[in-house]
Amino acid sequence: MTTKIVAFAASSSSTSINKRLVTYATRQLNNVEVELLDLNDFEMPLFSVDREKALGSPDAAQRFYKKLGEADGLIISFAEHNGSYTAAYKNLYDWTSRIDTKVFQNKPVLALATSPGKGGAANVLAQAVKSLPHFGANVVGELSIPQFNSHFDTEARKLTNTELDATLKQLLERLASHL
Repeated sequence: MTTKIVAFAASSSSTSINKRLVTYATRQLNNVEVELLDLNDFEMPLFSVDREKALGSPDAAQRFYKKLGEADGLIISFAEHNGSYTAAYKNLYDWTSRIDTKVFQNKPVLALATSPGKGGAANVLAQAVKSLPHFGANVVGELSIPQFNSHFDTEARKLTNTELDATLKQLLERLASHL
């Protein structure tokens, strides 16, 4: 049976640097099946209790929950908007948590984040690492990459900062040890 990693950037941007980071991370894995999800494939109305009563659980939330359930492990790269989650991720998370509060179904999770600035999306990463365990995630590692554009070669599609790259690879090994 093949080990499966489900990975995604917590962003709906077509030019997301977090999507580039999570894609790079998954390319470092060997002997695993990888499924990269795109949050744009899970668009739903803005969550509210009234909408939930009227519509029930959207198909997109159910499909997302099922995708997470099919994984042996998860890699999520969090984009930061105004110090917190993106609206696209938060809405998907809110809808999916109504199916099961243990959204991440006790899977090992590697949490990443990056930004173009010096902060490296550290605020959202800290928020995620603190809250993910309450929603069924076993966070096995975290990494914030500041100044993404200075540390990532877009043409070669790889991290150029050897220290950050080595840390990422160690964290991927740790994730693999929990699968």
